[in-house]
Amino acid sequence: MKKTPAMPGHLSVETRGAVLIVRLEGGSLGLMGLNMANELSTLLDKVESDTSVKAVVMTGTHPGRFIGHADVRWLQEGGKSIPAVGRGLASAIARTSAAVRRVPPLAAVASATPLEGGMQLDKLHDTFLRMNRSGIIFVAALNGSALGLGSEFAQACDVRLMADGDFFIGQPEVLLGINPGGGGTQRLTRLVGAHRALMMMLEGRPVSPKKALEIGLIDEVVPPDSLLDRAVEVARYMSSRPRDAIGAIKRAVYLGGSMSLEEGLHVERTEFITISPSEAAQSLMVEYLERTDRDGDLPLYDPAVYKEALANGRFPLPAGGSET
Repeated sequence: MKKTPAMPGHLSVETRGAVLIVRLEGGSLGLMGLNMANELSTLLDKVESDTSVKAVVMTGTHPGRFIGHADVRWLQEGGKSIPAVGRGLASAIARTSAAVRRVPPLAAVASATPLEGGMQLDKLHDTFLRMNRSGIIFVAALNGSALGLGSEFAQACDVRLMADGDFFIGQPEVLLGINPGGGGTQRLTRLVGAHRALMMMLEGRPVSPKKALEIGLIDEVVPPDSLLDRAVEVARYMSSRPRDAIGAIKRAVYLGGSMSLEEGLHVERTEFITISPSEAAQSLMVEYLERTDRDGDLPLYDPAVYKEALANGRFPLPAGGSET
């Protein structure tokens, strides 16, 4: 009997000051399997508890691929383990899997049942959502093509830079008889608009870096030899803002932005009420008010002050002021 090979996937981490560079090692084909998904979850545990980490840059090690796509065997075996059911029962399985996964003793028992596939998918979704709720800036440095889960992983990051060249990005899952399962139906829609996302996913055709930039799927197209340096530069710049404020904005946009306007405004109010009494926010606002009194005008209408604030990530405080 032919032995099933181990699923590919490993993360190697390099520290550059407050920025972590995470290299996605997906084997000879550049795939993302369960191993990499689990290591990504463990990485989130680390960065969420380490206040010295301000940003994470993700990039691939395969020449020409960020992440080729998910290990299809992972998807196929997970699907085979689930009995054929209608959407109603499938919805119940998905909700039960999510609930069971959060109770370790139950999860251990359920790992030998059809719930295992649902629990793995729920954990992957939760990992990506943790990235969206975090005060850390996540930058995808797409060194090459990204299909399926590779594209969805990039979409879960806050900033996407893509190497210029004969590369592509998209969601081809329909060509294998399935829908995107790593968040693509939701995040791609929010990035490029409902109809464009629908057409991309129904056809399964990827787009070039230039087209991806044009439609808002990525933020920059960068020469391949300067991609990583540019990604680190962007990561440092964006993460220079107060971490708590970054997290509050990300949660309000990523979570509240998909709700009704009334519900989204509630999320915004909640975040504002939480963060406005913080030491960092209070010190910055007090200094702004004091400078307004000293200068007789609003400081952010002074081009030099605004330029300094953008460069440093916060309104300039006097020497010795709190930079928390």
